Amino acid sequence: MVVEEEEPHQGEQLEQPPRKKGKHRKDKPWDNESIDHWKIDPFGKTDNPSGMLEESSFAVLFPKYREQYLREVWPLVTKALKEQNVACELNLVEGSMTVRTTRKTWDPFIIIKARDLLKLLARSVPAPQALKILHDETQCDIIKIGGLIRNKEKFVKRRQRLIGPNGATLKALELLTKCYILVQGNTVSSMGPYVGLKQIRRVVEDCIKNIHPIYHIKTLMIKRELAKDPKLATENWDRFLPKFKKKNVQRKKAKVQIKKKEYTPFPPPQLPSKVDLQLESGEYFLSQESKVSKAEAAIQARQVLRQQTRQQQRQQAFQPPQASAVLPPPPIADRHPTSASAGDVQELARGLKKKARAPVAADPDSSGLDKFLASTDLPERQETTFVKKKKSKQSER
Repeated sequence: MVVEEEEPHQGEQLEQPPRKKGKHRKDKPWDNESIDHWKIDPFGKTDNPSGMLEESSFAVLFPKYREQYLREVWPLVTKALKEQNVACELNLVEGSMTVRTTRKTWDPFIIIKARDLLKLLARSVPAPQALKILHDETQCDIIKIGGLIRNKEKFVKRRQRLIGPNGATLKALELLTKCYILVQGNTVSSMGPYVGLKQIRRVVEDCIKNIHPIYHIKTLMIKRELAKDPKLATENWDRFLPKFKKKNVQRKKAKVQIKKKEYTPFPPPQLPSKVDLQLESGEYFLSQESKVSKAEAAIQARQVLRQQTRQQQRQQAFQPPQASAVLPPPPIADRHPTSASAGDVQELARGLKKKARAPVAADPDSSGLDKFLASTDLPERQETTFVKKKKSKQSER
């Protein structure tokens, strides 16, 4: 007996075998929307009770002008690192600071934080502010701006543009990014959350590349206002942000006035060619050997002239300096001005007589002194015993 298979109707579909691809794909417990993947869980001593197996250390050099300040604040730094079970050392001979882990250190990342602390202290960050880097929620970034531009004058102007008048631009960036910023020499030190550090690096590098920080400040202010609206959290903000176009402002250059030549209908005379010059001098009719010999003779003549000039310059160093012209001694009458002629003596005598005859002006200060001396009776001089004995002997004789 033959059983005929029933054909499926047009509306029915054949059952497909299960797909092997993705059969192990299951819902993960960490794929929940309620979980914040950016949250940093606190790390305590109970998470690493055994401590560190090996010792890690970092050394950072510091400039000479920071030595006195570091010596003053080093006890404060040592106390803060001791709470984290990290040892530190200040070497004034080599000009370096060193941190290293100990057997009691339980946080594996604290040594990186201590290294960043030394870098901030070396870049002139105050110690109370630099010690905040030991907290888990604070990070740091040291931006090198010295090699972004070659021209020193432009670098100084753009660095001052980053600071702003009385530090206004820097203060605005600190408020918008919630970070601490310090511009020192060829570096910019910043401390704060990761998002703020990323924004500060972009602003600083663009400022040195001749993009004014006010454009970034406007953008950050708009983003801060948009972040307050929960409806715009999942939307694109490009339509709200300003779009600044680059403007190539060309400076006006002084126009150079070109004097027009007088118009002449005749073209300028044609310059003689090399062959014409050879024909005029007669060199064109010389043989090749004579031309070569003539060129060599000209070269030798120039060489001889150069050698002579060099020898003269060398000989000048060995020539003694020219003696200055010695003046003849003055005559005897000029040596002794007192022995003048008779006419000069007479004129001198007349001048002295006139001065003697002229009345002397009374000094107003000396008048009071003369009156005082005239009014006072000076005591008579007392005779000594020796003078009295001598007078008595003379009287006896």
